Amino acid sequence: MKWSSTMATILWIIAVILVIAGIFALFRRQILWGIVLIVVGLLVGPGGVSLFT
Repeated sequence: MKWSSTMATILWIIAVILVIAGIFALFRRQILWGIVLIVVGLLVGPGGVSLFT
C-alpha cells in the first residue's frame, strides 16, 4: 500500500507543476501550449491516479 500512496503523491506534484506551467504559458500568450499543459495536468492529477493504476 505504501508504494501506491507514494505514486499518488508524485502524480499530484507533477499535476500541480503542469497546471502552473500551463497558466504561465497562458500569460505569455501561448494559448494552445497552455491549454495542453492544463489538460494534461488535470488528467494526471485527480483522475490520473485511477488512470495509471
